[in-house]
Amino acid sequence: MTERINLYEKVANHISRLIGEGTFSVGDRIPSVRKLHSDMKVSITTVMEAYRLLEDQGIIEAHPQSGYYVRPQFPKMISSPEVSKPDINPANVNVSTLVRMIMRDRSNPDIIQLGSLQPDPDLLPIDKLNLTLSAVVRRDRRKSSLYDELQGYKPLRVQIAKRLLSAGCAITPDELIITSGCAEAVMLSLIATCNPGDAIAIESPVFFNLLQLLEVFKAKAVEIPSHPNCGIIIEALRDAIEEHPIKACFVSPNFSTPLGSCMPDENKKLLVDLLSEHEIPLIEDDIYGDIYFSSERPVAAKSFDKKGLVLLCSSFSKTLAPGYRVGWVTPGRFKNRIELAKSVGNFATSTPPQMAIADFLANGGYDHHLRKIRRLYAQKISLMAQAIEKFFPEGTRVTNPNGGISLWVEFPKYVDSLKLYALAHKHGISFVPGPLFSAKGKYRNFIRLNAAYWSEKAEKALATIGYLAAEMKDN
Repeated sequence: MTERINLYEKVANHISRLIGEGTFSVGDRIPSVRKLHSDMKVSITTVMEAYRLLEDQGIIEAHPQSGYYVRPQFPKMISSPEVSKPDINPANVNVSTLVRMIMRDRSNPDIIQLGSLQPDPDLLPIDKLNLTLSAVVRRDRRKSSLYDELQGYKPLRVQIAKRLLSAGCAITPDELIITSGCAEAVMLSLIATCNPGDAIAIESPVFFNLLQLLEVFKAKAVEIPSHPNCGIIIEALRDAIEEHPIKACFVSPNFSTPLGSCMPDENKKLLVDLLSEHEIPLIEDDIYGDIYFSSERPVAAKSFDKKGLVLLCSSFSKTLAPGYRVGWVTPGRFKNRIELAKSVGNFATSTPPQMAIADFLANGGYDHHLRKIRRLYAQKISLMAQAIEKFFPEGTRVTNPNGGISLWVEFPKYVDSLKLYALAHKHGISFVPGPLFSAKGKYRNFIRLNAAYWSEKAEKALATIGYLAAEMKDN
């Protein structure tokens, strides 16, 4: 018995050493059970026990019908930020000036972009999509040049409905409305469910684009504490509902930005049940749902909806083509209101991009593309986290998301992220300071980083940020 244990541990140590030395990187497929059995002249049972040991150690993970892959490795000496602690009193939103100041550098080629959450253009299937676009336009010149129906291009809605099955949602094509990106889907959902001045419960921290929408809509934000791994705190939301007339709730259950948190399925069900009990609509942003690093796609909160109160919003902006501006919403019981709002503001989403994406999905190119970017983004997230541990001041914390493309970094209290941004900007570096993610300007010592553009240049930029942050201690 002792000899067999030593043997499978020897096999596990061999694979672990190869990973540590860089032979296999994060997201890489390691040798199959049969290949390692042949190469190392050990039994299949021994290899299986070795791989189970590596799984238990968090070094590899099994992908059904695919094999074993190297898991993202986060620094062992650096911890995650604590649960956020905003107060739950409604607040007016005023972030637009600050957002414009930060986002003006998004298109500046001389700035190292570590802020704006755009996908890496080198990982987008641009040539294939553009060829598909040319082909569908030539194939149906008339249809591509005209408005499509208000709900959007039917073949695209069919493809999206099929894909939503993997998110646990049985949605028909007629229950979908195509929008100009996820932002329009969220905006239409707000218009359909709320009135100006209403109180909207939001996870905190939250994506600043939503705060801008609430500002324009003149809604009040009720910030709910959130866990860096598990997302919005259900009990805190319950307390807010009892204290304030909440009219809607906005949550990103799967890999929210900036936290990157992913709610456990039981929490998603509790969230939907709680809001359903009070007849409160849930606007669910699932834009990062397809960028997961585990073996299975996390289900959407929409999968637990029995009353049509969950409006699921998403798009292809983070996975395929931000410039195509193609998103969607499942409006549930609010379909008529959303159709009215869309008919007034934006009668139809551009037809050619819808046709191209529908064709791309139908021909199977999307799944192959997703497998590739999941592996590469997992690598980039891991490498950026390791660089943060190396270069940032002692006491820094960082999230360890299992999907998405961003990291949420908590500096020691002496670091002011707005002042740090101004200093970094002088060095040609851009990131997003924490106060943009709160209606009340919280998270002053936090920043959000985009790992999608990870490179040697980005690593040097992080070293500069870390140096500038450390210098604040004595000032």
